Amino acid sequence: QVQLVESGGGLVQAGGSLRLSCAASTSSRYDMAWFRQAPGKERVVVATITWSGRRAYYADSVKGRFTISRDNAKNTIYLQMDSLESEDTAVYYCAADSARWGDDVYILPDEYDYWGQGTQVTVSS
Repeated sequence: QVQLVESGGGLVQAGGSLRLSCAASTSSRYDMAWFRQAPGKERVVVATITWSGRRAYYADSVKGRFTISRDNAKNTIYLQMDSLESEDTAVYYCAADSARWGDDVYILPDEYDYWGQGTQVTVSS
C-alpha cells in the first residue's frame, strides 16, 4: 500500500499560479494522477503521468495551462498550475495505482486504488 499526502493548495487570484505536490510513502512503481472535485460535481481527472514519467495526459480544460511532473527520487509528483481561472476552484486529489503496461490512459477515479486527502484550490475572480 501507499499513502499520499498533498500540499500546496490555497487562495489565488485569477491569472495566478500555484504548484501542488503529492508525496508518496513508498518508492514502488506507481502510475499517478491528479483529480479535482468542485462542489456538487463529480470527481474528474486533471492530469495523469506514468511511473517512468514518459507519458502524460491532460484534460482539455487544463491543456496548455497545467503541467504534471514527477521526481521518483523524492517519491513526489507535482502539478504546476498557471493562468488559473475561477473554474479551476475545487478540491484537488492525488491518486496512484500500480504501474501498468501498455499505452492505455487511465482517467477514471475507479482506476486508481490509492488517494490522498485532498487540498483546496480557490481562484478568485
